[in-house]
Amino acid sequence: MMNWLSQHLAALRDAMAHIASSAGSFILNVLVVAIALALPIAGLTILENVRPVSEQLAVEPEISLFMAIDTPRERVTALAPQIRQIVQASQSTGRLEFIPRERALTLLKDKTGLSDAITALGENPLPDGYVLKLSGVQSTSDAVRVESIAAQLKNLPGVEYVQIDSAWVKRLAALMQVLRIALLFLATTLGVVVVAVVFNTIRLQVMTQREEIEVCRMFGATDSFICRPFYYSGALLGLAAGVLALGVVALALGPLNGAITEFARLYASEFRLTPLTVQTQLALLLISAGLGLVGALMSVKRHLARLG
Repeated sequence: MMNWLSQHLAALRDAMAHIASSAGSFILNVLVVAIALALPIAGLTILENVRPVSEQLAVEPEISLFMAIDTPRERVTALAPQIRQIVQASQSTGRLEFIPRERALTLLKDKTGLSDAITALGENPLPDGYVLKLSGVQSTSDAVRVESIAAQLKNLPGVEYVQIDSAWVKRLAALMQVLRIALLFLATTLGVVVVAVVFNTIRLQVMTQREEIEVCRMFGATDSFICRPFYYSGALLGLAAGVLALGVVALALGPLNGAITEFARLYASEFRLTPLTVQTQLALLLISAGLGLVGALMSVKRHLARLG
């Protein structure tokens, strides 16, 4: 175990020594890789900030039931148990509120400012109704279930019209899905770019140390011993680029939040972008280091075979 650890520590020192000897080239490569990594990291940051907001918006879509104007009040109030039974049968939860026509008229007068016009009608033109607020609707499949509930409610006796607002839930869920797919495509594409940059960087490093590699082989060095420093160089390149990309995105949130705050204030909102969680950032650093390691592994295996 100690022998294995000492070999890897020696390989890490060799990799860092080579990086120090060609610091300018290393920094330029880090900048190129960091630019490629910054785009998907920024996209993930925005998506992770928007996702809770979209879930919060989709919490309680409403189904409004309007009864026929001539339906007796007793028949209207008797529908409440049937409505709750339909909701329970669809494995959904929600709050049911009865809105008598008198209250509906008062609300209409208060909210629209048409009090004089409505009074001139002489009688209340509004029917009794119910408002059903469903909980936990956060996806397209949930929105479809809302539509199914609305169709069953429409068949109840005395119900003249049913209005639902699940269409915007479906659009929001579809939009979030499109953003996830676009982000995945962008991350995959730029991940290939990262691997290609590291591949080319390590290729040049292998060619530069060609004579050193041949001397090591003459003294009986194994391919594993020769490859380790290159592997660490690729991983360190990816790790450094990941750190820089995260730093750039974090710095960009400052001025971006300044513009977002002014915009959100117009809608009485306090929305602002926050950095990714520490766990997510560590995972991204591991991924960036892993991409560098993959690029180094592919490059070293190929070019050492040619030298051999």
